[in-house]
This record gives sequence, structure tokens and C-alpha cells, in this order.
Amino acid sequence: MVAPNGARLLKTDHPEVPLTQAEIVECAKACFLAGADGIHAHIRDDAGRHLLNVESYRKLLLALQDAVPEMAVQITTEAVGIYDVDVQMDVALRSGATMVSAAVREICRAGTQTAASFYNKCADQGIAIQHILYDKTDCALLESIVSRSTLMDPSLQILFVLGRHSPTSTADPADLAPFLRWLTEREINPDWAVCAFGTTETECLSKAFALGGKCRVGFENSRILSSGSVAKDNAQKVADLKEALLSTV
Repeated sequence: MVAPNGARLLKTDHPEVPLTQAEIVECAKACFLAGADGIHAHIRDDAGRHLLNVESYRKLLLALQDAVPEMAVQITTEAVGIYDVDVQMDVALRSGATMVSAAVREICRAGTQTAASFYNKCADQGIAIQHILYDKTDCALLESIVSRSTLMDPSLQILFVLGRHSPTSTADPADLAPFLRWLTEREINPDWAVCAFGTTETECLSKAFALGGKCRVGFENSRILSSGSVAKDNAQKVADLKEALLSTV
């Protein structure tokens, strides 16, 4: 899955960060051709600022369905310190998306009962939530708001985050170990994936892939190729990771 823009990056960070709907669609097409199976989509307002908006997401979903119908589309509910949890849940439930990412710690700001009810509503509507976990505390939080049967379901989607969005934070492949120990301890085998911030992104994702995980790659997490040079665009990031993963097979 390609994450081409995130909530914070601007053209000043890299000229090929897609901000408008048209740019996101063109980026998705290029990344699909480069080997991405899906896109993790953030939208922006006219000033390039992070946006959670039902109608804007609906328009993007229709545009992506028309341009790259084979590509899975996941929308974000990331708050970025701007949006309350009720807005996050509303976007997830009313945008028309069938794949949504949501940080467990953010959704639980509404309280565990409300969070559990939200997840049940998503399940009833056929919305697959990818639960974003930043650490073992988040793992325990997820356990507290979903049933054991849900936790045991192999279709449960989880994203483990390695590193943080910070100029001084670089992920380490060893950061994956506590998450994998949690899976072993709880005897669960969900549909798990990894994203990794910083220059070690490819190394981290390659390790996750080798251990049976999926990968989320793109400018949201790093603009650096495995060679250490800056990528020209997101499609090059996808192609670079694909080559690295194929070399491990």
C-alpha cells in the first residue's frame, strides 16, 4: 500500500507530494503501475492543510474508482490534533469507504464503550478498519475494546507503526519485535502490516515482509530510497521497495 502524502507534508518538503484530488489520482495511477496494490489516502483543503470531510472523501473515492478500479482505497481518520473523535467516526461511517485506518488511541478518546460501538457499526456496514498501533499500550487498548473472537479473526487488520513523524525519529527493524511478541503471546494471527518512518524504511519493511507482514510505503513516512538518495516521486518509492522485496524471495 502506498501512502503518498500524509497529513503534514507540503510542496516545500518535496515538489511531488500530491495535495489536490487530481494529483492524488495521478499519483495513484503511477503507483499502481509501479506495483502498489492499494493507496492510503489523505485529503487536503485548498490551502494544503489536513482535512477530514465526508463529501471531499466521496469525490476522491469516485475519482479513484474511475481511474484505477483495481486498486484498493483506504482513507485515513487521523486527527493530527485538529479533529475531535466524533468527526473521525463520522468520516469513517459516511464517506462510502470500505477501508478505513484509525488509531486506536485516537478513537478511544471517546471512551471504550463508544469506541467499541463505533467498531461494531463499521463491521455492520462492511467497513474494514485497520487499527493503528504505536506501542504495546495500544495493543492492550485494542484488546479492551474488541471481543476475543474479533481479535482471533485472521481478517482483523492491524498496522504497526515503527518510529514517529519527527526529523529526529528513525525506525529500527528491532522496533517490530514487541509487536510480534504480542501476537505470539495472544496466539493471534491478524492481517498485519507495517509502516516505518525515516531513512531505514526499506530495511524495516523488508523485515516485516520476510516475517509475513504487509508493507505501507510512501512519502508520508519517508522520501528516501534504499540507496539513500531522495526519490523523485511516490511511484519510484513503490518500485524501489518492490525490487527490495523480490530480492528476498
